[in-house]
Amino acid sequence: MRDYQIWLYVIIGVIYLIGRFFKKSAEQAKDVGEVRPEKPVKTFDLPNVKPTASPQKTLTFEELLREITESKTQPKPQPKYTNYEEELEDEEQDLEDVNYDYKKDKVAVEYEAAKQHAFTRSSLEETMDINKTDIKFGKFKAFEQDEQTNLAERYLNDFKDPEGLKKAIVMSEILQRKF
Repeated sequence: MRDYQIWLYVIIGVIYLIGRFFKKSAEQAKDVGEVRPEKPVKTFDLPNVKPTASPQKTLTFEELLREITESKTQPKPQPKYTNYEEELEDEEQDLEDVNYDYKKDKVAVEYEAAKQHAFTRSSLEETMDINKTDIKFGKFKAFEQDEQTNLAERYLNDFKDPEGLKKAIVMSEILQRKF
């Protein structure tokens, strides 16, 4: 039994490989050819190069070494050093006034004076006369909100009302789909 399974798997594998091989060759035969779009030509500006004695002459190792050492010996421009610490102000200024005297403040003096007179002045209960008070009812009616009616409930009541038959017919025509 086991030998049959192994041979079955081998035969299936061979058939699969042969099928893939023929499938690839058929696809390659159908292809007309590779079409490659032309790439745009890039043009570059040549950098400014020192003209040499002869453009075809190659430099020797000694000449290259001499050019490199000459370029190293030439002084490089040093960036200008800026000391930003010199431009800073001394320190942050403290917003707290340490020498503040509460007693000299004008608002504090008025507050202390009002506090002293509070006990000598008559209270609101003593100065108010209920007979002189203007009492008008309904002053705040303008600020009351109107009751919001439920539109669906109103339509439902119209459908139930025998006199609202006309409204019911119109509403059914509106709500009915024609198509």
